[in-house]
Amino acid sequence: MYTPKSFRNEDRKSMLRLIREYPLATLVIEGADGPEVSHVPMVLDVNGEVLRGHIARANPLARQSGSLRALAVFRGADAYISPNWYPAKAAHGKVVPTWNYVAVHVTGELRLVDEADWLMTQLQALTDQQETPSSSPWTVEDAPAQYIERLAAAIVGLELPIESLEGQWKVSQNQSGETRAAVAGGLRRRGRGADLAMADLVAEAD
Repeated sequence: MYTPKSFRNEDRKSMLRLIREYPLATLVIEGADGPEVSHVPMVLDVNGEVLRGHIARANPLARQSGSLRALAVFRGADAYISPNWYPAKAAHGKVVPTWNYVAVHVTGELRLVDEADWLMTQLQALTDQQETPSSSPWTVEDAPAQYIERLAAAIVGLELPIESLEGQWKVSQNQSGETRAAVAGGLRRRGRGADLAMADLVAEAD
């Protein structure tokens, strides 16, 4: 991933936190006919070392064999940045639009898992990850066991030990404090999509 030095994030904790907060991965491998891409919600283990998920058995990825080099891309908040927010616009007009975003790239050797107990554990972990904040969380046990077993037979597990993490935080940290404050204010006033989350990231940048 091309990452200008000013946008490079080397803080492992913040990268793992993004993965936990935005767990839908764009998973890419090199297939026989070119890149194979799947969108997979993943669970990061408690030690921050392994990602686990599952895909439909009908997915071409499930028919791969051997060693699979994989890239998992996690995207956090992103937002369009208007040059109208820059104080420099009134001073000299030499400003242009840009797009702020945060992203983490994970690489490793992907393993396919076709074991019933493993798959059930992964389904429970993924459900708990998403349902725990609810005041009345749904659990796998809420559905009939035979129904869950039938659905589980139609999926294949994925396990990706993390070999490398690359983070890019493009959150206006290459701008002055005055400009960052103006950008954060503009995002909060607009308030659409991920604007508020991005405003917080811009306000915290240095």
